Amino acid sequence: MTQLRIPAVYMRGGTSKGVFFLKDDLPADPAARERLLLRVIGSPDRYGKQTDGMGGATSSTSKIVILSKSTRSDCDIDYLFGQVAIDKPAIDWSGNCGNLTTAVGPFALTAGLVKGPGDGTATVRIWQANISRKIVSHVPMQDGEVVELGSFELDGVTFPAAEVRLEFLDPAAEDEDGAGGAMFPTGNRLDTLDVPGVGKVEATMITAGNPTIFIDAARLGLTGTELQADVNGNADLLRRAEAVRAHGAVAMGLVKTPEEATAKRQHTPKLSFVARPAAYKASDGRTVEAGSIDFLARIFSMGVLHHAMTGTGAVAIAAAAAIPGTVVSRLAPMGADGRVRFGHPSGTLSVGAEAAETNGQWTVTKVLLSRTARRLMEGWVRVPPA
Repeated sequence: MTQLRIPAVYMRGGTSKGVFFLKDDLPADPAARERLLLRVIGSPDRYGKQTDGMGGATSSTSKIVILSKSTRSDCDIDYLFGQVAIDKPAIDWSGNCGNLTTAVGPFALTAGLVKGPGDGTATVRIWQANISRKIVSHVPMQDGEVVELGSFELDGVTFPAAEVRLEFLDPAAEDEDGAGGAMFPTGNRLDTLDVPGVGKVEATMITAGNPTIFIDAARLGLTGTELQADVNGNADLLRRAEAVRAHGAVAMGLVKTPEEATAKRQHTPKLSFVARPAAYKASDGRTVEAGSIDFLARIFSMGVLHHAMTGTGAVAIAAAAAIPGTVVSRLAPMGADGRVRFGHPSGTLSVGAEAAETNGQWTVTKVLLSRTARRLMEGWVRVPPA
């Protein structure tokens, strides 16, 4: 039996990797498309390794991106992201991947979906279809080609590359159908969740980038300096963190029950814990000094601690830091330069935001983030027919 042969590009964006497709190269029927994409990645895998697919057996490397020319007059590209479960036959389409967003502009340019300048910076206007938000990507070009190599260093990625600048516009604005619009879905900058087995937990629940829940690290018995090895082998800690996340999902109106959040909505909302600055050793052995950061931040992704920081988590951090009275801003309000720097398991990251208060209501008009991206392989993926 002959395998299917489908054009694809394997790309790194930020601290994630995923398989990129053009929409027209995939089945139009959503169910058939999902079956095919699960097989591409190698899920579900009862061994948790995704050996018979393109997935890398972590939440950061089990991802799908589907792109097409935009149907909107104000955007160039429509971008759909899928977070593929490793051990379940499921793809979560509920949120964005900020890291892989970095690779969308470069892919669109190399695939001919967007025409860039011969030299200079290409501006790619992206419609993020999962969350109905606009993102602008600024991609360096030379001699008509995307510049992928450079000197910009991103903690969590071993090798330097060219800087891609991202602008997440109006991350909590309403779309044309009236969806969204609630940066704080509960109407509060601070809420208290009553979580069985954990107790009362003060939280900021914000929708910016992706729905995200921020809590103090100490509420989980943590310091904020933890690495993956300190967290991901602790089943009781992971259970408590998931309980907080699931109850937050209910409070944000994303699901009806905590059980539904755990079973059907693993990708969002994210849960992040934060703490005051402290020195720690990053995952590569370097020391991050307390004086080099404004605060500490860690985030869970698909039930385990992320090895660095999700791109959308960074967007949510920037938005929360820019608004007084949140769990984040009370630790480290946005600096006078409109930026904050935080420490994550792989090092540090600086993010910026533009925010304003009008008649007592805060809005974030833009979040700024720089990452890198690179094509790792291009050609075709082979998939056994269903």
